[in-house]
Amino acid sequence: MKAPLSEAVRKSVLLNGLSEEVRDRLLKDSVQRSYAEGETIFLQGDPARAVFIVLRGFVKLSRMTPGGAEAVVSILGRNRSFAEAMALRGTPYPVTAEAISDCTLLQIDGTRLRHVLLENPEFAIGLLASTFVHFQALVNQIENLKAHTGVQRVAQFLSTLTEAESGPCEVALPYNKRLIAGNLGMQPESLSRAFARLREHGVKVDSSKAVIDDIAQLRLLAQD
Repeated sequence: MKAPLSEAVRKSVLLNGLSEEVRDRLLKDSVQRSYAEGETIFLQGDPARAVFIVLRGFVKLSRMTPGGAEAVVSILGRNRSFAEAMALRGTPYPVTAEAISDCTLLQIDGTRLRHVLLENPEFAIGLLASTFVHFQALVNQIENLKAHTGVQRVAQFLSTLTEAESGPCEVALPYNKRLIAGNLGMQPESLSRAFARLREHGVKVDSSKAVIDDIAQLRLLAQD
């Protein structure tokens, strides 16, 4: 495996528990692919032939509803993997994957994934861990939609963009506001209203960043 991939591989839930020998076998035929913002990685219904790990940038997973509207399922950043279950079972992708920024992905062949799993039961732990991360993210998403207001959802989203524990901070918005709204289950106009309401709580948002007076207070607002 090439050196530039080492950090991403170590931090990937899918791969970080593997021995070096098993990991190298799995990644033997893997390739890095770069995508420009707006480029499609695969379409909903395409045969699932590969698993992907995000090395750089952001990827949107979405589904088209029967009415023709787009439903954002997830937005994934660095070190997150996707399409494991479909590649393992050989079923079609249930979502469309699109680069929402310039990004680089590690593409792992699905057939090799299945062979390594059959020959190395330890790899099953990595797959289970990765599946749990996806499941937990969906549970959190459902909880946020049902139990939290729009303002709380936005506050929680902003609080994940920094590791600061208290005091003032400034965070860069990782993608455009339309995508933020879709990821939070909101309409763009509802997101704008939530941003306006957050001014009362010391948060000022412009086109590309948010200035937060006290990140600890914002996290309390998100949890109330």
